[in-house]
Amino acid sequence: MLCLSGLSVALALALVPGPAEALKDGECEVCMTFLGKFYQSLKDNGINFNSADIEKAIINSCKDAKGKENRFCYYIGATSDAATKIINEVSKPLSYHVPVEKICEKLKKKDSQICELKYDKQLDLTTVDLKKLKVKDLKKILEEWGESCKGCAEKSDFIRKITELMPKYAPAAAKARTDL
Repeated sequence: MLCLSGLSVALALALVPGPAEALKDGECEVCMTFLGKFYQSLKDNGINFNSADIEKAIINSCKDAKGKENRFCYYIGATSDAATKIINEVSKPLSYHVPVEKICEKLKKKDSQICELKYDKQLDLTTVDLKKLKVKDLKKILEEWGESCKGCAEKSDFIRKITELMPKYAPAAAKARTDL
């Protein structure tokens, strides 16, 4: 009988949820960075910290977001094409000045995809050999700059376009490169 009650106590303890899991290093990278910058911009611009104003500000910030940050906005429902809308899970805690880490932990419980987002590794244009990059990576460089290469059929066309635009978008890299 004592064995049975000990077993039931152990089972009950196993089923009781423990404390919320803290985020590991590098987890929720996009969420933490985006919301950190967003929270700072709210403070800098003197926006009222109420849920409605914060929601409007998030939607405005997400209009300009690109890449992984745009995907994050899609997941929280701050883009026009989003299927779900959990934007209030961000705006309400921010209105109470809850730390960004805690907001991302809560979002992870709602949608685990949010914390799986990671930024792409940035290329160092001062040292990278463009000829050794894949066309996909060359296209990504142009996309980050908001440019496209109409009529580019070969890798050399993309390289030529990048070297033409480098002084405009990456002037330090353009000066450092010796192969131009």
